[in-house]
Amino acid sequence: MEVCTIGGFEQVGKNMTAVKVKDDVIIFDAGIYLPAIIAIQEEEAHEHIYNEKSLRRIGALPDDTVLDKHGWTDKVKAIVIGHAHLDHLGALPYLAHRYPQAEIIATPFTMAVFDEILKSENIFLKNRKRIIKEDSTYVLNGSSGPIKMEFIHTTHSTLQCVFIAMHTSEGTFFYALDFKFDNYPVIGDPPRYNKLKELGRKGVKVLVLDSLYSGKERKTPSERIARNLVEEAMTTVRDRKSALIVTTFSSHIARLKSIVDFGKKTGRQIVFVGRSLNKYVSAAIKVGQCPFRKEVIMMKYRKQVDSFLKKIERERGKYLLVCTGHQAEPGSILDRIAKDETPLKLKEGDNIIFCSSIIPDPVNINARDRMDKKLRKKGVRIQTDVHVSGHGGREDMRDLINILKPKHIIPAHGTFQQETPLIELAGELGYKFGDTSHLSPNGKILRFD
Repeated sequence: MEVCTIGGFEQVGKNMTAVKVKDDVIIFDAGIYLPAIIAIQEEEAHEHIYNEKSLRRIGALPDDTVLDKHGWTDKVKAIVIGHAHLDHLGALPYLAHRYPQAEIIATPFTMAVFDEILKSENIFLKNRKRIIKEDSTYVLNGSSGPIKMEFIHTTHSTLQCVFIAMHTSEGTFFYALDFKFDNYPVIGDPPRYNKLKELGRKGVKVLVLDSLYSGKERKTPSERIARNLVEEAMTTVRDRKSALIVTTFSSHIARLKSIVDFGKKTGRQIVFVGRSLNKYVSAAIKVGQCPFRKEVIMMKYRKQVDSFLKKIERERGKYLLVCTGHQAEPGSILDRIAKDETPLKLKEGDNIIFCSSIIPDPVNINARDRMDKKLRKKGVRIQTDVHVSGHGGREDMRDLINILKPKHIIPAHGTFQQETPLIELAGELGYKFGDTSHLSPNGKILRFD
């Protein structure tokens, strides 16, 4: 078994891993590096043409040309996507054509989001698509024998997320990006602990593990806690004449449900604005996973949005505006509002609730710092970090390692600084650095006999 750590092993984003057993290669995820194209989600009119060449030039795509150098490209049988976040899915529209023989495998919601991206970017792919359900198996016909893929339901911060276990003649490869152990999710079921324990008894050879918050000595709280925080934040907005804006991750359907549930109690009409929100909510509606679809107005295009913002400016106490822009992405709705580039002009006493955390990347941190200063200067009341993470902490990782008992561990989804605490945790659990735990740069091939 050979594992190529293509991307996501030195930064938060570009997640992409390839596994080769004999003459068969399976790719896991194909994510984009969001800080490099921080404006792409909410730009209403693309001034630039986004294609493989331009995105490679700005460093937004994982460098999968490493597979060309090792003769793996023509051996790729499938590309499997674990969930619908752009740092796992966003590069696929621009890279899949390099693997025309590979089928794309994903859960219904993840595939629906992928289709929305292809549609919005006017991209056509020849790859066959296969939709799989959570807690199902699929057998690929490899050139050297069958490859059994198991898709195990887990919890994260979007819908229909899966762990992926790849069973081969050389052992089981387990892909755990991204997850947390949420026993009380707002939408869906808790993780499938029994299935994980069963896999642990059978044996796992290599585990690639989400290590973003391996330095946080905690078990990440349930989304139910975030729901309580949303309720508390909403109840502090008592001025019926002020504007109320809530911003969160557009892919976080459970969080959006909480915002709508408690937003209705304010007596305001709830309006979702922006392309990204439209994309993810439309995908959730398509797969029957949007319980609030009849409770909100959705707006997508700039003229339509600006027209409605003019209405909110006149009757600011009548509406609850939900938008993205919580990372201060240039061109996002909230960024434009903060810069006075829309008909809605923020005033002293207006409210903005950030149902999100800042993605730990210098670009995002600096952008949000600049936005927050602008908002405070206007006298806006800000509530930040009304949020719990979708990524497990150190104790979630400890639990998963103890359940699976893998022979080898490879940290992923972070910088070396963010991944090193997982190596230290592995050391506590008896793994030896360089022998059974491996800190790998992007583009390296690790061989496991």
